[in-house]
Amino acid sequence: MKVLVLYDYPPSPGGLATQGDLLYKGLLEIGVEAYPAHFDSPQEKEWYYRWFKPDVVVGVGYWGHTPQVIMHPQKFNVQPVPWLVADGYIANYQNILNALPLILVTSNWVKEMYMRDGIDGTKIEVLPVGCNTDSFIPYPTNHPKVQAVRASLGVSSEQLLILTVGGDGCSKGAREVMQALARIGNKAPDWKYVCKVWPQPRTRLQNEADLELAVQLGIDQKVLYATNTVSRNYMPYLVNACDIYAAPSRLEGFGMPQVEAGACEKPVIGISAMGMLDTLVHKETALLADVGEEIVLNEVMLGVESGFETNHKVVFGTPRTVDYRADINDIGEYLLRLMTDAAYRDKLGKAARKRVVEQFDYRLVAKRFVQIVNEKLNIH
Repeated sequence: MKVLVLYDYPPSPGGLATQGDLLYKGLLEIGVEAYPAHFDSPQEKEWYYRWFKPDVVVGVGYWGHTPQVIMHPQKFNVQPVPWLVADGYIANYQNILNALPLILVTSNWVKEMYMRDGIDGTKIEVLPVGCNTDSFIPYPTNHPKVQAVRASLGVSSEQLLILTVGGDGCSKGAREVMQALARIGNKAPDWKYVCKVWPQPRTRLQNEADLELAVQLGIDQKVLYATNTVSRNYMPYLVNACDIYAAPSRLEGFGMPQVEAGACEKPVIGISAMGMLDTLVHKETALLADVGEEIVLNEVMLGVESGFETNHKVVFGTPRTVDYRADINDIGEYLLRLMTDAAYRDKLGKAARKRVVEQFDYRLVAKRFVQIVNEKLNIH
């Protein structure tokens, strides 16, 4: 089997790029001939089609990337196999997707969303995102690299560090976490809440709104938004620097940072919904807050990024849930339990790593990919 993997290559530190890069590396490690290419580079993709002659082209993205990861290889009679995440609904390309023999998605929830929006579920197989369990490993708190991370964030050895990582903090549930921390007040040991987010226009505006909320809640001196670009090499040490990983995300098709935190034996607070129902086990590897609110829309405005003209209105026949809010009382209860019980933190963390190694190691994901393609496409 020869596989061309399309993603943001060379890989940025973002989730989709990491998803694709780990599949590519996993395929190489299990002996599959594979190459990576940028999903939005027509010339390079065509170059691979012509000389490498891949059996399948795996494109990482969401439904809006259909032109790049499905339609482009089809022009050259190469079989595309999209590996898709969800953004709450599918507004276009249903006919193209339904004509494919195989679609990969990152979780059962993503599969449900695609089926809800008109995609044939018999074509869809769940392939989880891989985790590099050789890089994301537990380090002792006195490891010099871990200590250096905490020092750079201004976190003392006596403070508990609560961490959230994402493109922005809000989408990962940071506002709900802050509200829960404010309610806890002085019931917990001294703490600091750090949100590691990526610099981009929407992040700047969202950071300002989030930090204003921290001021309103009276916890702004304990909240730090670290907005900068870091490499994947740094991330295991950042995760190991925390005591609790909190990300009850508003929209999450898988939850790769939560899985990576588990691989580092960190207890995770998530939400009992979406992709985290596949990756986290309540009270065994993590604590999952109930859904407190669902945000439902009747219509949205889309543009060229989704295959429409500018300001195209999509009116839903059935209102769509576009994201979720975790129950703040649950988050507060779980935070307080973890903040005051180090043994429980350790218990959840150790169980989390065991589950990640057994189910989400990137080499296992690559093997599962090969198995699916063999079974569904009869390609060996």
